[in-house]
Amino acid sequence: MKIDFTGKKAIVCGGSRGIGKAIAMGIAEAGGDVSICARDVATLGQTKAELAKHGHKVHVASVDLAKGDAVRGYVKEAVAALGGLDVLVNNASAFGSTDDDKGWTSSLQIDMLAIVHATQEALPALQKSKGNVINISSISAHHPAARQPPYGAIKAAVIHYTVTQAAMYAKDLVRVNCIAPGSIEFPGGVWDRRKSDNPTLYNGTLKSIPFGRMGLPEEVANVALFLASSQASWVTGQTIAVAGAQGL
Repeated sequence: MKIDFTGKKAIVCGGSRGIGKAIAMGIAEAGGDVSICARDVATLGQTKAELAKHGHKVHVASVDLAKGDAVRGYVKEAVAALGGLDVLVNNASAFGSTDDDKGWTSSLQIDMLAIVHATQEALPALQKSKGNVINISSISAHHPAARQPPYGAIKAAVIHYTVTQAAMYAKDLVRVNCIAPGSIEFPGGVWDRRKSDNPTLYNGTLKSIPFGRMGLPEEVANVALFLASSQASWVTGQTIAVAGAQGL
């Protein structure tokens, strides 16, 4: 089965590193045009250069996804730059961990409301192309999250909203699916940092994964590419865990 995105246009919110970058790179490798956003300008520039090596259109923007107007403005700009839209990936996360106003507000704004704002702004273009949306949640949505109450609760809301979106947009032939990754490690990511600043947590989490290792961003991206492709034309409203049996 060959996944081909030739002529397709995709937006990846939170696409400069980790899972988002892997998804954007996979789409570009398969022939698609890609727009990514994140906050860090330097990282965006590096990822833009890597994406451009595939010879397709690349658009990037520095965006604070906690601000609704900024999210809507970015999506509008990206759709114009790409000349349409077939795939929207909502990947950004605040990784809210503290059980206080700051933790809850950042999680709600970035992990949840950014999905609402981006999808609503993208919907006319997706209706035109009969495209699809992929939301990134977490297996933390399925279990108690004592270390990070806001993160787990909001990621659970993402899964619920995904099903709701799928039901709302089915009449327009717009598909909406979700991926719930387990612990994913990449340079500069959360688990890469925990390896040095909290080895007890890192090693304890590692031991809890039956496959005996952390996941890779590319392993999540492979599922996202399938869901975004025409091979998944009859799949909507689903959440797929990519976790190496973690949490089972």
